[in-house]
Amino acid sequence: MKITRITTHLLHHELEAPFQSSFSTFRARRHCLVEIECDTGLVGWGECLGPADINAAVVASMTPMLIGRNPLDIEPIWMELYNQFRDQGQRGPIHTGLSGIDIALWDIAGKHFDAPIYKLMGGAWRTEIPAYATGGFRPEGGDHASTCATEMAQYVGEGFGAVKIKIGYGIESDLKTISAVRDAIGPDVELMIDANHGYDAIDAIEVGRRAAKYGIEWFEEPVVPEALRAYQQVCANQPIPVAGGETWHGRWAVDEALAQKTVHILQPDVCGIGGLSEARKIITLADVHHVRIVPHVWGTAVALAAGLHFHAILPPTPQTHEARSPRLEFDRTYNPFRQEIVDHPIEHHNGVVSVPEGPGLGISINRDALQAYSPA
Repeated sequence: MKITRITTHLLHHELEAPFQSSFSTFRARRHCLVEIECDTGLVGWGECLGPADINAAVVASMTPMLIGRNPLDIEPIWMELYNQFRDQGQRGPIHTGLSGIDIALWDIAGKHFDAPIYKLMGGAWRTEIPAYATGGFRPEGGDHASTCATEMAQYVGEGFGAVKIKIGYGIESDLKTISAVRDAIGPDVELMIDANHGYDAIDAIEVGRRAAKYGIEWFEEPVVPEALRAYQQVCANQPIPVAGGETWHGRWAVDEALAQKTVHILQPDVCGIGGLSEARKIITLADVHHVRIVPHVWGTAVALAAGLHFHAILPPTPQTHEARSPRLEFDRTYNPFRQEIVDHPIEHHNGVVSVPEGPGLGISINRDALQAYSPA
Protein backbone atom coordinates (compact mmCIF):
# COMPACT_ATOMS: atom_id res chain seq x y z
CA MET A 1 0.00 0.00 0.00
CA LYS A 2 1.36 3.42 -0.99
CA ILE A 3 0.37 7.04 -0.56
CA THR A 4 -0.56 8.48 -3.95
CA ARG A 5 -2.02 11.91 -3.22
CA ILE A 6 -2.38 14.48 -0.43
CA THR A 7 -4.98 17.26 -0.61
CA THR A 8 -5.76 20.08 1.79
CA HIS A 9 -9.31 21.37 2.04
CA LEU A 10 -9.85 24.91 3.32
CA LEU A 11 -13.26 25.53 4.87
CA HIS A 12 -14.61 29.05 5.33
CA HIS A 13 -17.75 30.75 6.57
CA GLU A 14 -18.21 34.46 7.26
CA LEU A 15 -19.95 35.12 10.57
CA GLU A 16 -22.92 37.45 10.70
CA ALA A 17 -22.30 37.93 14.43
CA PRO A 18 -18.54 38.16 15.13
CA PHE A 19 -17.32 37.24 18.59
CA GLN A 20 -14.20 38.00 20.62
CA SER A 21 -11.67 36.23 22.77
CA SER A 22 -9.40 38.34 24.95
CA PHE A 23 -7.13 39.26 22.04
CA SER A 24 -8.88 38.29 18.81
CA THR A 25 -12.11 38.92 16.93
CA PHE A 26 -13.56 35.97 15.03
CA ARG A 27 -15.19 37.26 11.85
CA ALA A 28 -15.14 33.89 10.11
CA ARG A 29 -14.77 30.21 10.87
CA ARG A 30 -11.83 28.83 8.86
CA HIS A 31 -10.25 25.40 9.18
CA CYS A 32 -7.87 23.12 7.26
CA LEU A 33 -8.52 19.43 6.62
CA VAL A 34 -5.97 16.97 5.24
CA GLU A 35 -6.95 14.13 2.88
CA ILE A 36 -4.50 11.31 2.15
CA GLU A 37 -5.27 8.85 -0.65
CA CYS A 38 -3.69 5.42 -1.19
CA ASP A 39 -3.32 3.16 -4.21
CA THR A 40 -5.69 0.65 -2.55
CA GLY A 41 -8.50 3.20 -2.57
CA LEU A 42 -8.30 3.89 1.17
CA VAL A 43 -8.59 7.54 2.18
CA GLY A 44 -7.67 9.10 5.51
CA TRP A 45 -8.70 12.43 7.00
CA GLY A 46 -7.01 14.73 9.48
CA GLU A 47 -7.29 18.31 10.71
CA CYS A 48 -4.81 21.03 11.65
CA LEU A 49 -5.30 23.46 14.53
CA GLY A 50 -4.74 27.12 13.79
CA PRO A 51 -4.42 29.34 10.71
CA ALA A 52 -5.78 27.33 7.79
CA ASP A 53 -3.69 28.83 4.99
CA ILE A 54 -0.42 28.42 6.88
CA ASN A 55 -1.25 24.81 7.74
CA ALA A 56 -2.09 24.08 4.11
CA ALA A 57 1.29 25.47 3.05
CA VAL A 58 3.10 23.30 5.61
CA VAL A 59 1.28 20.17 4.44
CA ALA A 60 2.13 21.02 0.83
CA SER A 61 5.80 21.37 1.81
CA MET A 62 5.75 17.94 3.45
CA THR A 63 3.85 16.19 0.65
CA PRO A 64 6.87 15.27 -1.56
CA MET A 65 8.32 13.26 1.35
CA LEU A 66 5.08 11.27 1.66
CA ILE A 67 4.21 10.25 -1.88
CA GLY A 68 5.04 6.58 -2.39
CA ARG A 69 5.39 5.84 1.33
CA ASN A 70 3.53 3.07 3.12
CA PRO A 71 0.90 4.92 5.19
CA LEU A 72 1.21 2.32 7.96
CA ASP A 73 4.76 3.51 8.70
CA ILE A 74 3.28 6.15 10.97
CA GLU A 75 6.11 6.54 13.49
CA PRO A 76 8.95 6.61 10.92
CA ILE A 77 7.00 9.13 8.84
CA TRP A 78 6.41 11.34 11.88
CA MET A 79 10.06 11.42 12.88
CA GLU A 80 11.34 11.90 9.35
CA LEU A 81 9.02 14.83 8.72
CA TYR A 82 9.81 16.42 12.06
CA ASN A 83 13.56 15.94 11.57
CA GLN A 84 13.43 17.51 8.12
CA PHE A 85 11.79 20.68 9.46
CA ARG A 86 13.04 20.77 13.06
CA ASP A 87 15.68 23.50 12.61
CA GLN A 88 12.92 26.09 12.22
CA GLY A 89 9.99 24.06 13.48
CA GLN A 90 10.19 22.85 17.07
CA ARG A 91 6.94 24.75 17.72
CA GLY A 92 4.08 26.20 15.73
CA PRO A 93 2.87 25.41 12.19
CA ILE A 94 5.25 22.51 11.62
CA HIS A 95 3.53 20.68 14.46
CA THR A 96 0.02 21.70 13.49
CA GLY A 97 0.56 20.70 9.85
CA LEU A 98 2.17 17.44 10.92
CA SER A 99 -0.81 16.83 13.21
CA GLY A 100 -3.24 16.78 10.30
CA ILE A 101 -1.05 14.33 8.39
CA ASP A 102 -0.59 12.05 11.38
CA ILE A 103 -4.32 11.88 12.16
CA ALA A 104 -5.06 11.02 8.52
CA LEU A 105 -2.49 8.20 8.63
CA TRP A 106 -4.12 6.75 11.74
CA ASP A 107 -7.49 6.98 9.98
CA ILE A 108 -6.05 4.94 7.10
CA ALA A 109 -4.56 2.40 9.50
CA GLY A 110 -7.91 1.92 11.21
CA LYS A 111 -9.64 1.40 7.89
CA HIS A 112 -6.93 -1.02 6.75
CA PHE A 113 -7.26 -3.14 9.89
CA ASP A 114 -11.05 -2.58 10.15
CA ALA A 115 -10.81 -1.20 13.69
CA PRO A 116 -11.37 2.12 15.46
CA ILE A 117 -8.20 4.08 16.13
CA TYR A 118 -8.50 3.69 19.89
CA LYS A 119 -8.21 -0.09 19.53
CA LEU A 120 -5.01 0.25 17.49
CA MET A 121 -3.62 2.59 20.16
CA GLY A 122 -4.04 0.08 22.98
CA GLY A 123 -7.74 0.02 23.75
CA ALA A 124 -10.32 2.22 25.39
CA TRP A 125 -10.75 3.00 29.06
CA ARG A 126 -14.12 4.52 28.16
CA THR A 127 -16.25 4.92 25.03
CA GLU A 128 -18.71 7.46 26.39
CA ILE A 129 -17.26 10.81 27.40
CA PRO A 130 -18.97 13.39 29.62
CA ALA A 131 -18.68 16.71 27.82
CA TYR A 132 -18.51 20.35 28.79
CA ALA A 133 -19.94 23.11 26.62
CA THR A 134 -17.45 25.70 25.40
CA GLY A 135 -18.75 29.14 24.51
CA GLY A 136 -19.20 32.41 26.30
CA PHE A 137 -17.16 34.55 23.95
CA ARG A 138 -17.89 38.26 24.11
CA PRO A 139 -20.19 39.43 21.32
CA GLU A 140 -18.71 42.32 19.41
CA GLY A 141 -20.17 45.41 21.03
CA GLY A 142 -22.40 43.40 23.39
CA ASP A 143 -22.96 43.05 27.14
CA HIS A 144 -20.83 40.06 28.02
CA ALA A 145 -22.28 39.32 31.46
CA SER A 146 -25.90 39.05 30.38
CA THR A 147 -25.30 37.28 27.06
CA CYS A 148 -22.88 34.81 28.64
CA ALA A 149 -25.24 33.97 31.50
CA THR A 150 -28.12 33.36 29.09
CA GLU A 151 -25.95 31.22 26.83
CA MET A 152 -24.62 29.05 29.64
CA ALA A 153 -28.10 28.51 31.10
CA GLN A 154 -29.15 27.28 27.66
CA TYR A 155 -26.36 24.69 27.62
CA VAL A 156 -27.29 23.46 31.06
CA GLY A 157 -30.85 23.11 29.81
CA GLU A 158 -29.53 20.91 27.00
CA GLY A 159 -28.07 18.51 29.55
CA PHE A 160 -24.48 19.70 30.04
CA GLY A 161 -23.17 19.34 33.56
CA ALA A 162 -20.21 21.65 32.95
CA VAL A 163 -19.55 24.84 30.97
CA LYS A 164 -16.56 27.00 30.10
CA ILE A 165 -16.69 30.75 29.54
CA LYS A 166 -14.26 33.27 28.12
CA ILE A 167 -12.71 36.02 30.23
CA GLY A 168 -9.71 38.32 29.81
CA TYR A 169 -11.63 41.51 29.08
CA GLY A 170 -10.74 43.34 32.30
CA ILE A 171 -10.83 42.25 35.94
CA GLU A 172 -14.06 43.91 37.06
CA SER A 173 -15.91 43.05 33.85
CA ASP A 174 -14.78 39.42 34.10
CA LEU A 175 -15.80 39.04 37.73
CA LYS A 176 -19.21 40.48 36.89
CA THR A 177 -19.59 37.88 34.11
CA ILE A 178 -18.43 34.99 36.32
CA SER A 179 -20.91 35.98 39.02
CA ALA A 180 -23.78 36.29 36.52
CA VAL A 181 -23.01 32.89 35.01
CA ARG A 182 -22.83 31.17 38.39
CA ASP A 183 -26.21 32.65 39.32
CA ALA A 184 -27.66 31.49 35.98
CA ILE A 185 -26.41 27.87 36.09
CA GLY A 186 -26.75 27.19 39.81
CA PRO A 187 -24.25 25.78 42.30
CA ASP A 188 -23.97 22.21 41.00
CA VAL A 189 -22.82 22.77 37.41
CA GLU A 190 -19.05 22.79 36.90
CA LEU A 191 -17.76 26.17 35.73
CA MET A 192 -14.41 26.78 34.02
CA ILE A 193 -12.89 30.12 33.00
CA ASP A 194 -10.56 30.65 30.02
CA ALA A 195 -8.62 33.91 29.67
CA ASN A 196 -6.96 33.03 26.34
CA HIS A 197 -3.77 34.48 27.87
CA GLY A 198 -5.43 37.84 28.42
CA TYR A 199 -3.68 38.78 31.70
CA ASP A 200 -0.24 39.25 33.11
CA ALA A 201 0.60 37.34 36.29
CA ILE A 202 -0.42 40.18 38.64
CA ASP A 203 -3.93 40.50 37.22
CA ALA A 204 -4.38 36.75 36.81
CA ILE A 205 -3.57 36.21 40.48
CA GLU A 206 -6.12 38.84 41.51
CA VAL A 207 -8.80 37.28 39.29
CA GLY A 208 -8.07 33.82 40.68
CA ARG A 209 -8.26 34.96 44.28
CA ARG A 210 -11.52 36.87 43.78
CA ALA A 211 -13.19 34.31 41.49
CA ALA A 212 -12.47 31.28 43.69
CA LYS A 213 -15.63 31.83 45.74
CA TYR A 214 -17.70 31.01 42.64
CA GLY A 215 -16.47 27.41 42.62
CA ILE A 216 -14.24 27.45 39.52
CA GLU A 217 -13.06 24.06 38.25
CA TRP A 218 -10.00 25.46 36.46
CA PHE A 219 -8.44 28.73 35.26
CA GLU A 220 -7.31 28.22 31.67
CA GLU A 221 -4.48 30.07 29.91
CA PRO A 222 -4.26 32.93 32.42
CA VAL A 223 -1.06 34.27 30.82
CA VAL A 224 0.75 33.98 27.48
CA PRO A 225 1.96 30.43 26.81
CA GLU A 226 5.64 31.38 26.53
CA ALA A 227 5.68 32.84 30.05
CA LEU A 228 6.39 29.69 32.04
CA ARG A 229 7.61 31.59 35.11
CA ALA A 230 4.39 33.61 35.06
CA TYR A 231 2.44 30.33 35.02
CA GLN A 232 4.43 29.27 38.08
CA GLN A 233 3.49 32.49 39.87
CA VAL A 234 -0.20 32.07 39.08
CA CYS A 235 -0.15 28.46 40.28
CA ALA A 236 1.54 29.41 43.53
CA ASN A 237 -0.42 32.54 44.44
CA GLN A 238 -4.12 31.87 43.83
CA PRO A 239 -6.31 28.88 44.73
CA ILE A 240 -7.90 27.80 41.42
CA PRO A 241 -6.24 24.91 39.51
CA VAL A 242 -4.39 26.28 36.48
CA ALA A 243 -4.86 24.70 33.03
CA GLY A 244 -2.99 25.22 29.77
CA GLY A 245 -0.98 23.66 27.01
CA GLU A 246 -3.07 23.79 23.85
CA THR A 247 -0.20 25.66 22.16
CA TRP A 248 2.72 23.81 23.75
CA HIS A 249 3.51 21.83 20.62
CA GLY A 250 5.23 18.46 20.89
CA ARG A 251 6.71 16.41 23.68
CA TRP A 252 9.73 18.66 24.20
CA ALA A 253 7.68 21.79 24.81
CA VAL A 254 5.30 19.91 27.11
CA ASP A 255 8.14 18.33 29.08
CA GLU A 256 9.76 21.72 29.62
CA ALA A 257 6.49 23.20 30.87
CA LEU A 258 5.68 20.28 33.17
CA ALA A 259 9.19 20.15 34.60
CA GLN A 260 8.73 23.78 35.66
CA LYS A 261 5.42 22.95 37.40
CA THR A 262 3.40 25.43 35.36
CA VAL A 263 -0.05 23.77 35.34
CA HIS A 264 -2.22 21.43 37.32
CA ILE A 265 -4.18 20.40 34.21
CA LEU A 266 -2.58 19.83 30.80
CA GLN A 267 -4.65 20.51 27.68
CA PRO A 268 -2.98 19.06 24.56
CA ASP A 269 -4.91 19.28 21.29
CA VAL A 270 -4.34 16.33 18.94
CA CYS A 271 -4.64 18.68 15.94
CA GLY A 272 -1.80 20.83 17.27
CA ILE A 273 0.42 18.71 19.50
CA GLY A 274 1.68 16.59 16.60
CA GLY A 275 -1.28 14.31 16.00
CA LEU A 276 -2.40 11.15 17.74
CA SER A 277 1.12 9.69 17.70
CA GLU A 278 2.50 12.57 19.75
CA ALA A 279 -0.60 12.79 21.93
CA ARG A 280 -0.03 9.22 23.07
CA LYS A 281 3.49 10.15 24.19
CA ILE A 282 2.12 13.12 26.13
CA ILE A 283 0.10 10.69 28.26
CA THR A 284 3.35 9.22 29.59
CA LEU A 285 4.81 12.65 30.28
CA ALA A 286 1.73 13.70 32.23
CA ASP A 287 1.85 10.46 34.20
CA VAL A 288 5.51 10.96 35.12
CA HIS A 289 4.86 14.57 36.19
CA HIS A 290 1.59 13.70 37.98
CA VAL A 291 -0.48 16.18 35.98
CA ARG A 292 -4.09 15.67 34.92
CA ILE A 293 -4.92 15.68 31.18
CA VAL A 294 -8.10 17.30 29.88
CA PRO A 295 -7.60 17.64 26.09
CA HIS A 296 -8.37 20.80 24.15
CA VAL A 297 -10.67 20.42 21.12
CA TRP A 298 -11.46 23.14 18.57
CA GLY A 299 -12.45 22.56 14.96
CA THR A 300 -14.70 20.44 12.79
CA ALA A 301 -16.13 16.96 13.32
CA VAL A 302 -12.76 15.59 12.15
CA ALA A 303 -11.01 17.23 15.10
CA LEU A 304 -13.83 16.14 17.38
CA ALA A 305 -13.53 12.51 16.28
CA ALA A 306 -9.75 12.55 16.76
CA GLY A 307 -10.21 14.12 20.20
CA LEU A 308 -12.69 11.42 21.17
CA HIS A 309 -10.23 8.65 20.30
CA PHE A 310 -7.60 10.44 22.40
CA HIS A 311 -10.05 10.67 25.30
CA ALA A 312 -10.78 6.95 24.98
CA ILE A 313 -7.15 5.96 25.60
CA LEU A 314 -6.51 8.32 28.55
CA PRO A 315 -5.95 6.09 31.57
CA PRO A 316 -7.62 7.00 34.86
CA THR A 317 -4.98 8.46 37.16
CA PRO A 318 -5.02 7.23 39.78
CA GLN A 319 -6.91 4.04 39.04
CA THR A 320 -9.61 3.90 41.70
CA HIS A 321 -13.10 2.47 41.91
CA GLU A 322 -14.50 5.99 41.51
CA ALA A 323 -12.05 7.24 38.87
CA ARG A 324 -13.38 10.26 37.00
CA SER A 325 -13.33 10.68 33.25
CA PRO A 326 -11.79 13.82 31.77
CA ARG A 327 -14.52 15.91 30.19
CA LEU A 328 -14.60 16.41 26.42
CA GLU A 329 -14.49 20.00 25.20
CA PHE A 330 -17.61 20.40 23.05
CA ASP A 331 -17.58 23.69 21.15
CA ARG A 332 -21.02 25.29 20.94
CA THR A 333 -20.06 28.50 19.13
CA TYR A 334 -21.57 28.98 15.70
CA ASN A 335 -19.87 26.98 12.96
CA PRO A 336 -22.26 25.71 10.26
CA PHE A 337 -19.79 23.30 8.66
CA ARG A 338 -18.59 21.72 11.90
CA GLN A 339 -21.05 18.84 11.60
CA GLU A 340 -22.21 19.30 8.00
CA ILE A 341 -18.94 17.95 6.60
CA VAL A 342 -19.67 14.46 7.97
CA ASP A 343 -22.55 12.20 6.97
CA HIS A 344 -23.40 11.40 10.59
CA PRO A 345 -22.88 14.36 12.95
CA ILE A 346 -21.15 13.80 16.28
CA GLU A 347 -23.64 15.12 18.80
CA HIS A 348 -24.04 14.97 22.55
CA HIS A 349 -26.87 13.18 24.31
CA ASN A 350 -27.65 14.79 27.66
CA GLY A 351 -24.08 16.05 27.88
CA VAL A 352 -22.41 12.76 26.90
CA VAL A 353 -20.63 12.04 23.58
CA SER A 354 -19.90 8.53 22.29
CA VAL A 355 -16.59 7.62 20.67
CA PRO A 356 -17.16 6.65 17.00
CA GLU A 357 -17.02 2.86 16.60
CA GLY A 358 -16.38 2.61 12.85
CA PRO A 359 -12.96 1.91 11.33
CA GLY A 360 -10.33 4.62 11.75
CA LEU A 361 -11.82 7.87 12.98
CA GLY A 362 -15.25 6.32 12.48
CA ILE A 363 -16.58 9.16 10.33
CA SER A 364 -17.42 9.60 6.64
CA ILE A 365 -16.93 12.92 4.87
CA ASN A 366 -19.69 14.72 3.00
CA ARG A 367 -17.87 16.03 -0.07
CA ASP A 368 -20.79 18.21 -1.11
CA ALA A 369 -20.39 20.13 2.15
CA LEU A 370 -16.64 20.45 1.58
CA GLN A 371 -17.39 22.06 -1.76
CA ALA A 372 -20.11 24.28 -0.33
CA TYR A 373 -17.77 25.76 2.30
CA SER A 374 -14.69 26.02 0.11
CA PRO A 375 -13.55 29.65 -0.02
CA ALA A 376 -14.21 31.39 -3.33
